[in-house]
Amino acid sequence: MKLVVFGLTITSSWGNGHATLWRGLTRALIARGHRVVFFEKDVPWYAGARDLWEIPGGELVLYPSWDAVLPYARSHLADADVAMVTSYCADGVQAARAVLDSPAQLRTFYDMDTPVTLDGLKSGREVPYLPPEGLGGFDLVLSFTGGSALEQLRTTLGARRTAPLYGHVDPDVHRPVPPLEGPRADLSYLGTYAEDRQAALEALFIEPARRMPGHRFAIAGAQYPHDFPWTGNVFFQRHLPPADHPAFFCSSALTLNVTRRAMAEMGFCPSGRLFEAAACGVPILSDAWDGLDAFFAPGDEILTASTTDEAVAAISLPRDELTRIAAAARERTLAAHTSERRAMELEEMLDAAVRGEGWRSDADAAEGSLAMEA
Repeated sequence: MKLVVFGLTITSSWGNGHATLWRGLTRALIARGHRVVFFEKDVPWYAGARDLWEIPGGELVLYPSWDAVLPYARSHLADADVAMVTSYCADGVQAARAVLDSPAQLRTFYDMDTPVTLDGLKSGREVPYLPPEGLGGFDLVLSFTGGSALEQLRTTLGARRTAPLYGHVDPDVHRPVPPLEGPRADLSYLGTYAEDRQAALEALFIEPARRMPGHRFAIAGAQYPHDFPWTGNVFFQRHLPPADHPAFFCSSALTLNVTRRAMAEMGFCPSGRLFEAAACGVPILSDAWDGLDAFFAPGDEILTASTTDEAVAAISLPRDELTRIAAAARERTLAAHTSERRAMELEEMLDAAVRGEGWRSDADAAEGSLAMEA
């Protein structure tokens, strides 16, 4: 099938944490015989931090303005099997109109930021990438978040059929590799600074660093303020390109995942970082949130903590126990959370939508609810 996607950015992982996910998914879809055309607005702040310039086997369309690209977009939509608009698309409203007016067999919306979308609507804020009439015109609305978010997309935005398309990892990109030169960290954290993650980061990372001065802690990410509460045993590295993520993960005995507030409150919204670290064979310590056990078994495949004491206990576990947990998580990830697996799930969702049927993911089956409803 031919998929035409209007998204935020696939070319700059600095500008969009989901860029790595799109790269894995498009690669898997193309490997499975599909054609992918990705439209991205060419803006200076992404162009200046670009780390992808083409989609091998697919087509990347970088355009200066919506008016300039509209005729070309329509030409691709004319023979598209699937037309898709994503959250935070720079020209989301205009792209949605073009998709809904197109003859594509399936017209879809993929909300990769569902908790943010719903939180914005609840707070009365404008959500600029949403069509003013909601999502009722689309044949299928995909969500990066499962659980109750699917029902809320239907009741709040009028989506007629919803299904979860969760995060994933390309194991050819994220895999065990030699660590970076120098001492290994006892705990690492990879993520852009976010104010709504700060309280959890201080409890699970900064305070353990204060209590464990003989241990080494490492952070990599962008936008950290000058007044961040650094300690002498916390080592910082600015934004890492995706190619360097595996070595960063593999340079630590344990890595931390901290979920943004809206995502944690919604539940069933695993970060792609979880699957990346697991695919690299590195044990994970995560904050706890509803639905986590649908992706990894706490205690067996992942460690969780809500307090500093629990984080310190996890950091202090014997290395052989951490190795066992990491191996179990990698096995689970390679079986259930790869980009190829999500591409197969997407195929099943699209086929089900064409037939007017429902679709159930493993995660939502574990939750006990139908994942896709009309």
